[in-house]
Amino acid sequence: MKNKFYQYIQNLQDQICKGLEAADGTTKFREDVWTRVEDEQGEAKRAEGGGGRTRVIENGTVFEKGGVNISAVNGKLPESMQKLFNVGEADFFACGLSLVMHPKSPMVPTVHANWRYFEMYDANGNVIQQWFGGGQDLTPYYLFEEDAKHFHQTCKTACDKHNLDFYPKYKKQCDGYFWNAHRNEGRGIGGLFFDYCKANEQMSMENWFNFVTEIGNSFLEAYVPIVEKRKNLLYSEAKRTWQEIRRGRYVEFNLVHDKGTLFGLKTNGRIESILMSLPPHVQWVYDHHPESGSEEEKLLKVLQQPRNWI
Repeated sequence: MKNKFYQYIQNLQDQICKGLEAADGTTKFREDVWTRVEDEQGEAKRAEGGGGRTRVIENGTVFEKGGVNISAVNGKLPESMQKLFNVGEADFFACGLSLVMHPKSPMVPTVHANWRYFEMYDANGNVIQQWFGGGQDLTPYYLFEEDAKHFHQTCKTACDKHNLDFYPKYKKQCDGYFWNAHRNEGRGIGGLFFDYCKANEQMSMENWFNFVTEIGNSFLEAYVPIVEKRKNLLYSEAKRTWQEIRRGRYVEFNLVHDKGTLFGLKTNGRIESILMSLPPHVQWVYDHHPESGSEEEKLLKVLQQPRNWI
């Protein structure tokens, strides 16, 4: 399964980068292939291995900064993660594709997506746990309700092919996960979030593979039509300032709450790839409040209470 899924995300990375480059129109992704070292001293105290393929786009016509990264890493499960998973010493393998796109225009939403697979082994190398996780979510700076409906409808259509309960369940989990508790507001307008998808009476690991790849394959359809519709809209410097203030909330979530960021940092991950999700230009304005009745206030009200878009 791990080889099958890693081959899938390699192909998906190619497809997504091609689709996003076409939407940008001028700039290409830069590729950085990296290998994970055993430890900082090059010693075998903690056998670690693997690597990845980072692709970053910067200063494009549409995308100010973005990355579409794949990785496959393995090694000893750190003590902090042993406590999280409630296990003793164990080896692990993890692979996935993670992407974040920060458009230049505040009229085009930021998007995030991730699809991943995890295995854990006993001392004899037998798989003792395995699961899939992932999702995709949208973070607009100005709210176009038809865009929100399109994104969620694409997510629902993909989910419904596998189980009619998946969309409402994973939509709710997304609203709960991408929540800046210290601000009491959502990071964006949600999408899907699923984790610890393990074999059960209804779903084999093969079934989960088919579901997760269905969601991955739906990404470009969910996002690119929104980009095409909004990328040429005019905007003021004030709208750009609002975008940068809202980007600050994005940074806060990723550094304070995001499990993927924490997992990468605690498993001796590659810092450049982990922090690729952070936008290049951000503002933190003291006690900022948008004008009453403004488009900015409209967005905030939506973020304070998750909505059903379809």
